[in-house]
Amino acid sequence: MDENKPLKVRLTFSVILVGVSLLFAAVVTDHWAVLSPKVEEYNTTCEAAHFGLWRLCTKRIFIQGQGPKEKGCGPISLPGERNCSYFKHFTPGESSEIFEVTTQKEYSISAAAIAIFSVGFAIIGTICVLFSFRKKKDYLLKPASMFYTFAGLCIIISVEVMRQSVKRMIDSKETVWIEYSYSWSFACACSSFVLLFICGIVLLLIALPRFPQNPWETCMDAEPEH
Repeated sequence: MDENKPLKVRLTFSVILVGVSLLFAAVVTDHWAVLSPKVEEYNTTCEAAHFGLWRLCTKRIFIQGQGPKEKGCGPISLPGERNCSYFKHFTPGESSEIFEVTTQKEYSISAAAIAIFSVGFAIIGTICVLFSFRKKKDYLLKPASMFYTFAGLCIIISVEVMRQSVKRMIDSKETVWIEYSYSWSFACACSSFVLLFICGIVLLLIALPRFPQNPWETCMDAEPEH
């Protein structure tokens, strides 16, 4: 038996918890993408927007002047009047006309649903690892590793769906947005994919039985014949 196995499991689980935290941060925050319209006049206000899986936030920013290469509104970190609303397909009473007009709501629903699957897999995997810390429960590490791997795959699929959503929004002729950028929630989702997927595979390798290093180890471990 590998004496360092419990230590390896705990170290891997610590990194996995970081990935799970990044996953939760990405799912609940609204900074996946930042959108900016074309600015025609200065010394006036423009409306930039940022959104996540569940809602869209707009911000009226006062523009004093920009460089020759800067044509958009922003950055979004500038002070201004902020207004957030949940997407209409999640809460019928709310209004988010900007998002509804410029992109298909199927993208938003798909990205949110896949992200929820990712969170569910991560929670189940964490429960399995916690139960595996009990004696003779090491067999739970194998399904836990698979759940973490699935969680990583789901969140990267959600990231790709969101990326296609933003691209479709910018390319649409009906939209006022000309510039976009991905923000820190998007980075959290990508980072969680890397940590969950890699550490899920590492946890699976740790959970697998150790192969004998010498030919006679198998003979020595065999039960004596009666």
